[in-house]
Amino acid sequence: MSDRTVSQSITHRHLVSLLPQATVLEAARIMTKANTGSVLIMDISGKLLGILTERDLMTRVVSKPLNPETTSVSAVMTPKPHCITPEMTVSNAVLIMIERGFRHLPITSAAGKVLGVFSVRDALPKEIGEAVSLAEFLDQAGSTLA
Repeated sequence: MSDRTVSQSITHRHLVSLLPQATVLEAARIMTKANTGSVLIMDISGKLLGILTERDLMTRVVSKPLNPETTSVSAVMTPKPHCITPEMTVSNAVLIMIERGFRHLPITSAAGKVLGVFSVRDALPKEIGEAVSLAEFLDQAGSTLA
């Protein structure tokens, strides 16, 4: 396993976040625009309240079915997500993901400041990550056409 840290491995350096009263539709749009699989739900002071992921959208909104135009992100987010430090090794972060079934882990400083999100894609070498992205796109396109 690699000695790379999660801070060295994250591909999205900017935070994608919303306030808890934002709608699921807003979350889906911002995630699409930012080309990211999650959005952090934070209060006005920057405190992390939760995380909303692609999987949450599928299992907690679309499959119910809830109206994305009226459902708030706070109603369907994962509250108080498990966070990791920027110094954690990629291998340890991946172990947490495997053991707990996560695909995204917020990265926070010792003081609790949110620094970013480590995703399972960040653990992969660049070429594999691009291939996974292409495979996921083709799978989604096939599902849409079916």
